[in-house]
Amino acid sequence: MNTNNISANWNDFNDADAQQGAFDLIPKGTIVPVRMTLKPGGHDDHNQGWTGGYATESFDSGAVYLACEFVVTSGPFAKRKMWSNIGLHSAKGPTWGQMGRSFIRGALNSSRNVHPKDETPQGSAARRIESFNDLDGMEFIVRIDVEKDNKGEDRNVVKLAIEPDHKDYAALMSGMPRVVGTPQGGNSAPAHTTQPTTTGKPAWAQ
Repeated sequence: MNTNNISANWNDFNDADAQQGAFDLIPKGTIVPVRMTLKPGGHDDHNQGWTGGYATESFDSGAVYLACEFVVTSGPFAKRKMWSNIGLHSAKGPTWGQMGRSFIRGALNSSRNVHPKDETPQGSAARRIESFNDLDGMEFIVRIDVEKDNKGEDRNVVKLAIEPDHKDYAALMSGMPRVVGTPQGGNSAPAHTTQPTTTGKPAWAQ
């Protein structure tokens, strides 16, 4: 090991990369292909079929959700990361869980190329999963949204999956993202950044 080089690197920081403190937001309405990764929260409920430790329970509200990381897989925003939650349960009522189920249905349709009105046995089977593990690593098309984080700053989030009935679906599945508007200031991060710590209630549990 050449300790001289290591010593020099840690004494002279002129050749260090500049800080990546703030990044342009992906414009709201941009449609991009993503890979979704579930961040296990360790919460299981066998009565609900929530197994494998994928679900997360909020200490503040008791809401249960899937903490998801979305990485853009191609196009001008490739490798950018976003974090959003898929609702499973809220003590406030069924709405949040229904929103989560709708998003997962759309994501399955998008990933498995199933038209949302396809009620054939094959289409119905494509909308079933064995466990949340089936969602982990799934690739599909989404529309980018923008919302405030708990510090009041704009951030990119994912709330809508683009399904095969969308006019641009075929092109998008070929890795051709449709960009709307111009980049804005914000904190959507490139893929090499560290995931922020999740605290408080999830973004959709308002």
